[in-house]
Amino acid sequence: MKVILLKDIKDLGKTGEIKELADGYARNYLIPRGLAVEATPDKLKEIEEKNLKAQKNKQKEMASAEALKDKLNGKSVQISLKTGGGDKLFGAVTTKEIAELIEKQLKIKVDRKKIELEEPIKHLGDYNIKIKLYQSVQAEIKLTVAAE
Repeated sequence: MKVILLKDIKDLGKTGEIKELADGYARNYLIPRGLAVEATPDKLKEIEEKNLKAQKNKQKEMASAEALKDKLNGKSVQISLKTGGGDKLFGAVTTKEIAELIEKQLKIKVDRKKIELEEPIKHLGDYNIKIKLYQSVQAEIKLTVAAE
């Protein structure tokens, strides 16, 4: 019996895959538990349409990420903060503050979770900040931290 998996099943397959299984296993275990449905022509067409739609959405997201990358790449933002002797800052510059700076100075909204920062910035200077916009799309901006 051919079935379409509705959930990932260890040692069997991933969601959306079509598998040829024993009738008893499919009818008595997978289908009653909502893990699979019988692979009828209607269901196959429905799955194919869903996959096409997902692929189109992925392409749209990729295109918008590329456009955002073009807007952000090479840009720079500045922040002036109080220092506590030398080049050490009072407090630190976090991803949240960087996202707010980008929105305020460049008029581009970026989710703070997409900003890659190994640890908060605690010293004056210039920093290259990486922003992961999509799986393989990454922008880089320059952050200048100056004394107030």
